Amino acid sequence: MATVTFRDETATGKPLAEFALPDLPESISARELVRSRVREEVARHNADPSARFTGLVRPADAEAELNGYRTGERRRIDWEKQADAAERAFRRNGFVLLVGDRQVEDLSEVIDLTADPVVSFVKLVPLVGG
Repeated sequence: MATVTFRDETATGKPLAEFALPDLPESISARELVRSRVREEVARHNADPSARFTGLVRPADAEAELNGYRTGERRRIDWEKQADAAERAFRRNGFVLLVGDRQVEDLSEVIDLTADPVVSFVKLVPLVGG
């Protein structure tokens, strides 16, 4: 089993947040890796719900704010809906997934977590008028 560090970074590589997740398989698809990250961050939120959610993708009916999303009320979030939204965001280039120094381009790609235990997520912001 492997311990992975999930790190959110700016486009310039500045770390914004990170957390470690133990007991993942040594080899895993990018899809399952993204879903594991989302499941963990939602579980942490649901353990102590607040009106703010810090995660990879915005929950339905939430407003974006600096480094998170305001849900307007303390509520539980459905991790599967969030994971599905994360997969859609990946496919439409809403974020870049880096394993070590290599960009993952397909969710079906198998990743060796023993070689690269740091997984970075770089959220891409759409340009106004673009």
